[in-house]
Amino acid sequence: MKMSLVFAAASLLGLTPILSPMGSAHAAELKVLAGGSLRSVLTELGPQFERASGHKLVIHFDTTPNLIKAAASDEPFDLGVVPIDVFKDDAAKAKFKPQIEFARVGYGVAVRAGSPRPDVSTLEAFKKTLLDAKSITFLPASAAGAYILTVFQRLGIDQAMKAKTLVQEQPTGIIPALVKGDAEIAVFVNNVLTAPGVDIVGQFPPEVQQELIFPAAIAKDAKEPEAAKAFIDFITSPASVAVVKAKGMTPGHG
Repeated sequence: MKMSLVFAAASLLGLTPILSPMGSAHAAELKVLAGGSLRSVLTELGPQFERASGHKLVIHFDTTPNLIKAAASDEPFDLGVVPIDVFKDDAAKAKFKPQIEFARVGYGVAVRAGSPRPDVSTLEAFKKTLLDAKSITFLPASAAGAYILTVFQRLGIDQAMKAKTLVQEQPTGIIPALVKGDAEIAVFVNNVLTAPGVDIVGQFPPEVQQELIFPAAIAKDAKEPEAAKAFIDFITSPASVAVVKAKGMTPGHG
């Protein structure tokens, strides 16, 4: 039975797709480029896929600028699940086959769990909360961070925010900074802010809200194209929707 039929049958039953390792020609090692903010999603779905398929995943999580460099380089990889901004770079885009949408996510504001909840319900309240905060944290060197910087510029507070920003080098630093009290608030994509120890107090107001899209695509020079397709089928299957939603994201539509 082809893998796609296995996914379809499992999905109809509301089950996580189960693949027989014996159903594959061999156990492949898949090299995956992934957006750093997808770590919590793919570290949950990844082991499920490995158990079901017999394949092994080697996932390189990184920021958008570094993912562009990695994709455009001569280093081999099999697929990418990355911010759409990666595909805006011609050299990186040229390394991929046509993409499909894995998931999308909006932007929110978070504080340490139990802290006072600032008002972000309107654009003016949102701006005031940002200006009143003693410190904020996010990851400027990323697709999400680049958008946040444009929001600050639009609000005319970019210089004020620069002075109080605790810059993170990877998305994994945002939550610890809040929990430890190093930063008063965090602004970033909701799936990163959906974590123990912090509270999302609200979303960016509609006037400045936007969704970051994460496409998935097989590399043109993939050594394991069939296994790469199986992984993309797995993470975009109905059976994976619950995990994607639980992480604060909206599943893609193919």
